[in-house]
Amino acid sequence: MVEVLHARGDNVIGTYYRPTTDISELPSEIKMVECDVRYPESVEKVVLEYMPEQIFHLAAQSYPTVSWDRPYETIETNVNGTVAVYEAVKKARQIVDRQYDPMVVVACSSAEYGESLNLLGGNDVFVKETTELLPLHPYGVSKVGQDLISFQYYKNDHIRCIRARIFNSTGTRKVNDVTSDFTRRAVEAERSGIYELRVGNLETRRAIMDQRDLVSALLLLAERGIPGEVYNISSERIYQMKDIVRMIEKQLGHRLEVRVDPALLRPTDERVIAGDVTKLQRDTGWKQQIPMEQTVADMLEWWRKRIR
Repeated sequence: MVEVLHARGDNVIGTYYRPTTDISELPSEIKMVECDVRYPESVEKVVLEYMPEQIFHLAAQSYPTVSWDRPYETIETNVNGTVAVYEAVKKARQIVDRQYDPMVVVACSSAEYGESLNLLGGNDVFVKETTELLPLHPYGVSKVGQDLISFQYYKNDHIRCIRARIFNSTGTRKVNDVTSDFTRRAVEAERSGIYELRVGNLETRRAIMDQRDLVSALLLLAERGIPGEVYNISSERIYQMKDIVRMIEKQLGHRLEVRVDPALLRPTDERVIAGDVTKLQRDTGWKQQIPMEQTVADMLEWWRKRIR
């Protein structure tokens, strides 16, 4: 995102947190500031110094599997971190400019829908924003908190915000999601000559999009989204995980022997995760541009440059 904003000439400030964020590939001329959202003072310092017109709140403990082991950290980072962003805006109004009115785009999640995704019947699998929120893991619960906290700051403090419920996305630099794991293991198999692939549940179906399409949607929402509203951001194409394996095999030019690893199976798993993007497209004109075949090819090439 910071690269896209910088390339189009915007004055952009990015934040990161060591050791979880690798910024080594970013051009040195992009200004990056370390910020831990768990500490309100850290967020206040950035907001008060730069008074940004648009704030993209992407910081999170973002892995559902990690949230089972670290529920306290997940809730603290995702819920309290969001409170810190809004409180920083309020403080900026109090001591710098009473008219300060940024647009805050908050990265919420499809994980908020949880069990509701499993209750959808027939071919009607694209969940709408009005669907009941029934999260199935601590991460999903934390995102519901983040979502509703945002709504109440909009209603009570009139802070303009967009709640973006993001569905599965992947791409180069992404780690610890299924497509990233599969492409990394595939390149390791290519290097070793042992064409095996450890997998979890290959029967689940996911609407997966390229992160570049996700960034495009977030930027459009900041400009054209209706304040206080919630929007799904999802691929319109649904893939079974076995489809991703086939794409990788085609790119490798070699068949992979698949082995199910029990450690990669979750206690509960949504059968299908796909979002209705009618509202997003109506209000912003967003369109998905990058096919998953291209994403997989780019990711394999990215890993080849990093795995020796």
